[in-house]
Amino acid sequence: MKNWGAALGLITLFVLPLPALAQEDAPELDCDNAQTQVEMTGCASQDFDEADAALNAQYKKTRAAMRQMDADFEADQRGAEEQLLKAQRAWVDYRDGQCAAYGFQAHMGTMEPMLIYQCQAELTRSRTKELKELAEGQNN
Repeated sequence: MKNWGAALGLITLFVLPLPALAQEDAPELDCDNAQTQVEMTGCASQDFDEADAALNAQYKKTRAAMRQMDADFEADQRGAEEQLLKAQRAWVDYRDGQCAAYGFQAHMGTMEPMLIYQCQAELTRSRTKELKELAEGQNN
């Protein structure tokens, strides 16, 4: 039994750092010249990640605007922030379902993930614009 523990300890010592090393050695994608499916999918993933980061930043601003709106109402009239949260959760479900359906154009193929990321990025940018307009409307 003691030997198993030592063996497991040695394996853990050498295996755990491998993912970190792999991340450091991963080449940066040239998305302007992506040619392979792996590169195109990686670029689509990066595009979605950027769109998602922008959405999250805008959502925080919009939520703050809705919270401020709620503060201007009597307690029994509040609900703007709660409705935004409800709408955002429904939108995430919609986006994920819509993009999964969109990906079926290449179901089980190597293009499917790329199509899903592209769809998610497009819908996410659209939603970011909606959230910005909502927040700006609250400031009028």
